[in-house]
Amino acid sequence: MVKKIDHIGIAVRSLAQSLPFYTETLQLPLLGIEEVKSEGIKVAFIQIGESKLELLEPQTDESAVAKFIAKRGEGLHHVALGVHSIQERIEEMKAKGIQMIQDKPKMGAGGASVAFMHPKSTGSVLYELCEKKGMTS
Repeated sequence: MVKKIDHIGIAVRSLAQSLPFYTETLQLPLLGIEEVKSEGIKVAFIQIGESKLELLEPQTDESAVAKFIAKRGEGLHHVALGVHSIQERIEEMKAKGIQMIQDKPKMGAGGASVAFMHPKSTGSVLYELCEKKGMTS
């Protein structure tokens, strides 16, 4: 079912302030930055081995990431699991008693189809199911 850890989402107040740690100190390549207007965030993708780090900067105070930072501070936000056939995985999770935040996939950063599992069902960890076109592993 799960093919790999696609990325780890990290909530940050500012990409400009956070990126130098990853790109200069750790010397990891920045793959790109994009806005996800529907979520009120800007994201930066950083390559780390076969996975990525996804830095999440809120663009509005109403975004889920802004609320996360206000409640918990900056830090680990979610773990994204790379899957095939995301709608089937959503139905499988629901059949196994996992509460989903989305019952249908939505468009996420990088052109991925995504759906989140509610942390109340996953030991307090926010997991994202993530399907990308052309994903082979």
